[in-house]
Amino acid sequence: LQVPHTPSQPLAGSESRRFTNKHSKKALKASLTLGILLGMFFVAWLPFFITNVAQAVCDCVPAGFFDVLTWLGYCNSTMNPIIYPLFMRDFKRAMGKFLPCCRRSAEPRPSAISLSMRNSNSGPRAATSLKNVL
Repeated sequence: LQVPHTPSQPLAGSESRRFTNKHSKKALKASLTLGILLGMFFVAWLPFFITNVAQAVCDCVPAGFFDVLTWLGYCNSTMNPIIYPLFMRDFKRAMGKFLPCCRRSAEPRPSAISLSMRNSNSGPRAATSLKNVL
């Protein structure tokens, strides 16, 4: 007879290593993604904030340079939609469902009729006359 595995029992050696290895890979990938996102945020916005403080103290920053640093910070917003699909499979799948340019060729494209029927919560119906409705 095989005794079912209970949470209080320690995992078998190979099963424990496989679980730990899978968990550590996910944690490493999440840490890498978070590190890249935060790194890009600091690279994009830190020069702006430092220059903003310097401008308040000494009024010595040229307006053109300040504008360039402001736009560098704005570019951070364009980097996020690029970074997320590179590192997150779920995000990539969701984008593939809604953006035709990201859809795989094996996935069928829904027709306009099937989309309208799905959105209207109705299937094909027989024609109803005004007499039947009243």
